[in-house]
Amino acid sequence: MRMSGLAGALAMLALAGGARADVVEATPNGFQVKETTDIAAPAAKVWTALGQFGAWWNPKHSWSGDAKNFQLELKPGACLCETLPNGGGVHHLSVVFVAPGKSAVLEGALGPLMYSGAEGRLVWTLAEKDGRTTLTQVYYVGGYYPGGLDKLASAVDGVLAEQLGRLKAYVETGKPSA
Repeated sequence: MRMSGLAGALAMLALAGGARADVVEATPNGFQVKETTDIAAPAAKVWTALGQFGAWWNPKHSWSGDAKNFQLELKPGACLCETLPNGGGVHHLSVVFVAPGKSAVLEGALGPLMYSGAEGRLVWTLAEKDGRTTLTQVYYVGGYYPGGLDKLASAVDGVLAEQLGRLKAYVETGKPSA
């Protein structure tokens, strides 16, 4: 999100394309977005791909402009971090729960939400059946945001739905967009 200011980052979120997840609830003090997708691969492969975050995340939704600058190790205490030039960096989310191959919970405020009093929990849940994996992604956000968090729910929903689609494509084809 190499842009000047919060307004530009919010505009980028609002213009995010791709499939929409479900805005389960949106109030001025918080929101919940959720998407479930079926991936033609075993849970172990999907789990490994989740940890290869920079291989499938859209670089347009990064502070550095290059998704290869992301690091994510799926173990408690680790972070989804991004390297920036000149020794800078971003701590996007902290890993707080891991059941390998089944579920992970990360906490933090993604994108421009970091400039507010908002906090979130991103939950990934995997369920495998017959060599296919159903991946459910839920992002719970609460706290204070000027004008209300409900105004951001749809935009955040769009960005996360796009990323889930990119992950699915990456797992199934080796490329984040089919």
